[in-house]
Amino acid sequence: MKITVLAVGKIKEKFYLQAVEEYAKRLSRYCKLEIVQVADEKTSENSTEAEINCIKEKEAERILKHISDNAYVITLEIQGKMLDSVELSRKIDSLGISGISHIVFVIGGSLGLHSSVSDRADFKLSFSKMTYPHQLMRVILLEQIYRSYRIINHEPYHK
Repeated sequence: MKITVLAVGKIKEKFYLQAVEEYAKRLSRYCKLEIVQVADEKTSENSTEAEINCIKEKEAERILKHISDNAYVITLEIQGKMLDSVELSRKIDSLGISGISHIVFVIGGSLGLHSSVSDRADFKLSFSKMTYPHQLMRVILLEQIYRSYRIINHEPYHK
C-alpha cells in the first residue's frame, strides 16, 4: 500500500520535523509513505470572504495536481466522520483488501480546504471538533496511520 500525506505549508519547527521523521521510519515496515508539501498562500488577519476563497482556490490547485485519478482520497475536515483508532485501521485494511493501492490523506491550509478538494474526497475524516495547528496535525495523522498498521498486524499498541 502506498500512503501519501499531502499537506499545505512547510513544517518549520524542528521538533515536529523530528516526530514526522520518526513516524515515517516506523511506517516504512508497513507501507510506502510519501509526504508531499505544497506551498501555502499568505493570509492577512482581515481577509475578505472573496480573498479567503481565492487563497483556498490557489492552494486547491496545488493539492489537486498531486492526486492521481486512481488514488483513494481522505480529506481531514472538521465536518468529516470521526473514527476511533480501531475503526481507522479497519478502513485502511478494507481499502487494501478491496484493491485500493494508494491512499492520499489531505491536510489543508490554515483556512481549510477549498470545496474542489473536498468534492474530490472519497472519505472525509475528522479527528475532533477542535482546531489543531496544521504542523501538529501531520504528526497526529502519521501516529494514527502507524497505530492502524499495528492494529491490522495484531501487534501491541497503547489503548
